[in-house]
Amino acid sequence: MAYASLDDLLAEGVRGRRILVRSDLNVPLEGEVPSLTVTDDGRVRASLPVLRKLTEAGAAVIVMAHLGRPKGAPEAKYSLAPAVDVLRDLADFPVALAPDTTGEGARSAAAALAEGEVLVLENVRFDARETSKDEAERRSFAQELADLAGDAGAYVDDAFGAVHRKHASVFDVAGLLPAYQGDLVRAELVVLEKLTKEPERPFVVVLGGSKVSDKLAVIENLIGTADRILVGGGMVFTFLAAQGHRVGASLLEEDRIETVRGYLERGARDGTQFVLPTDIVVAEKFAADAGHSVIAADAMESGAYGSTGLGLDIGPATGADFAANIAEARTVFWNGPMGVFEFDSFAGGTRAVAQALVEAQAAGALTVVGGGDSAAAVRGLGFTDEQFGHISTGGGASLEYLEGKELPGLTALARD
Repeated sequence: MAYASLDDLLAEGVRGRRILVRSDLNVPLEGEVPSLTVTDDGRVRASLPVLRKLTEAGAAVIVMAHLGRPKGAPEAKYSLAPAVDVLRDLADFPVALAPDTTGEGARSAAAALAEGEVLVLENVRFDARETSKDEAERRSFAQELADLAGDAGAYVDDAFGAVHRKHASVFDVAGLLPAYQGDLVRAELVVLEKLTKEPERPFVVVLGGSKVSDKLAVIENLIGTADRILVGGGMVFTFLAAQGHRVGASLLEEDRIETVRGYLERGARDGTQFVLPTDIVVAEKFAADAGHSVIAADAMESGAYGSTGLGLDIGPATGADFAANIAEARTVFWNGPMGVFEFDSFAGGTRAVAQALVEAQAAGALTVVGGGDSAAAVRGLGFTDEQFGHISTGGGASLEYLEGKELPGLTALARD
């Protein structure tokens, strides 16, 4: 598909025009209203370059974004205010937050917006029409958003993390205004194409996270493409069960065991090696201060905690093995932590994988961190974005791209 780029829009000229930008400000928060704070500002930082380019060129920028999953009405805990506070601190241009999405407050603020200023609309999901299955409802909301930009307006999608959604601010607005691909979306596509179209080999994929069901379609599509798939996190226990091992009280999706067994058989047949843990950190309970010990992956119930033990991280031998596999790679994609990295006692596996990616990148490999919990984990463990080839902001959208699915937000931007 061909897309018009932000550079194309800038070449046309934006001075004095109101430009509607879909950004990704869906940041993690902690605390309680009214003292919510952002725990990972990666997505806010990633949104800055496009906003800066537009403001420096003289545009008046109106930002649309969502946060969390409100139920189609304003909820204080899902306000974009904490994210906007971070954006305001980081930006070298004026930033304001509208009191609503397309109401009188937003209309007045948009009309008064000057060149080089940014107005962030309140959470677009505060309006039920944003996510409606009814096309007419979505279209009516999209028209109200487009009207904020006026007759000379344009639309820039810079939120790859939302392009898999057929939502008003992602899909429908693109049909109402001249539409352009933001730099963040373009960069994400470039990297994802490198992963899916003749990646430099060996191509190693590291998958973690809690549920194997969240990654089934990705695994399905990567068998035969990836040279090795290293499996950790909570999802590994379904793989171990598929090999006939008992996993105590660890997270297990019994209804996926046969599917996973089929993947292991297919991998052996189609040239994709699954690498599973040889040891697991097993805990007596799910808690930061839980007693724990390292137990062989094929004998998890033989330790002190027996059938009640919980696997909360890959073991040190597995961390070293995964690191060795990553060191041999020329392309690495990682999505999902190896354990409960929020607890220091169970962060070792995730730290080992992150360090291995850093070293692989320094040795000339392409390393891609697949956003979401993985991105939060590497930052929380003290690594910087610059140590990796690419830290995705795509989340579920990136996974759906790797699954081979069509993404509505990209389709809407495509030009003949």
